[in-house]
Amino acid sequence: MAVPKIRFPGFTEDWEQRKFAELANIRRGLTYKPNDVTDSGIRVLRSSNINEDSFIENDDDVFVKESAVNISSVKDGDILITSANGSNRLVGKHAIIFKAGQAVHGGFMLIASAYGNPYFLNASMSSSWYTNFVNMYVAGGNGAIGNLKKSDLENQVIRVPSEAEQLRIGQFFQSLDQTITLHQRKLESMKLLKKSLLQKMFPKSGETVPEVRFPGFTDAWEQRKFAELANIRRGLTYKPNDVTDSGIRVLRSSNINEDSFIENDDDVFVKESAVNISSVKDGDILITSANGSNRLVGKHAIIFKAGQAVHGGFMLIASAYGNPYFLNASMSSSWYTNFVNMYVAGGNGAIGNLKKSDLENQVIRVPSEAEQLRIGQFFQSLDQTITLHQRKVEILHKLKKSLLRQMFV
Repeated sequence: MAVPKIRFPGFTEDWEQRKFAELANIRRGLTYKPNDVTDSGIRVLRSSNINEDSFIENDDDVFVKESAVNISSVKDGDILITSANGSNRLVGKHAIIFKAGQAVHGGFMLIASAYGNPYFLNASMSSSWYTNFVNMYVAGGNGAIGNLKKSDLENQVIRVPSEAEQLRIGQFFQSLDQTITLHQRKLESMKLLKKSLLQKMFPKSGETVPEVRFPGFTDAWEQRKFAELANIRRGLTYKPNDVTDSGIRVLRSSNINEDSFIENDDDVFVKESAVNISSVKDGDILITSANGSNRLVGKHAIIFKAGQAVHGGFMLIASAYGNPYFLNASMSSSWYTNFVNMYVAGGNGAIGNLKKSDLENQVIRVPSEAEQLRIGQFFQSLDQTITLHQRKVEILHKLKKSLLRQMFV
């Protein structure tokens, strides 16, 4: 029988085969010239308007003058699809358009306007048939642009239930997506709040006090070398034959997700006899000191519940003499950004590098120990709240992924 593992009560019929072209009208996007672009006008939707599987508008969206537009505007409920991109992993990404205003889709995009429930069809495009289709039909590689052809998608044969069951499934995933979006927005709001406070709660360049302070603190911040605030240690160099399936975890750049510490299923472990450095401790600050991607060099996070672990050769550990949460927050403020921009070498394929000695010699401003503690406690609490929202979003995404596997044929 062609039925999914999980169904809503009352639905028992087999799912039937249909060509995708029977379920939606697919339209190619707008081709425009550089001199058609303007500061305002009609928004052109691109791959950047799809964030994971949600539709977003961006500050750097492209607008074109009305006279350049010769295709129909998009509508709420249309499905935006990336049909071509230099990165193959982005080709095939899709999202329901929501409150886009006056907009069209660009030349590297497709629009699918569903004849039935668009939320059912969009959810279906996150199930196995679509993943298999993209893997099989999208060409690219060796610098070529991956391409999803309109005709190939139209000719795909998939299974669908009755219109009533499509509606029920569509309503369910619409509600789930709205819940995910709500938590995602809360998460983004918290991150923006943190970014704003980091700018205001640490002195700007050339100043001795921050813009925002906790009550009772009035003294000017004093200058200190970073080496006076923390002990910095280089990481472990190990050989390929030191790697084992279990043993002592080696922390790498991949253990820093934005500014949070994480453990991964693909973390490297080495045998105990290969370790000749001290283990990391909770509260240590893990820092990426070298990486092929310059934007990752300087990333840092407080280590939390790492168990028995050491840091790898392309990493540094900063063990704060005072409050580690203050020092870690300080490393997200302007002095550290300026330091990384000035001191990290790399480019033209070279590995970007942050030297231990350069960080140690940085002169920064710090307040009294009491104010450091207060600031550290504040950012520790804020980071915990951000992590909580992040986990909620991750759990909901995992739930959705699991349900997509079981609710579609």
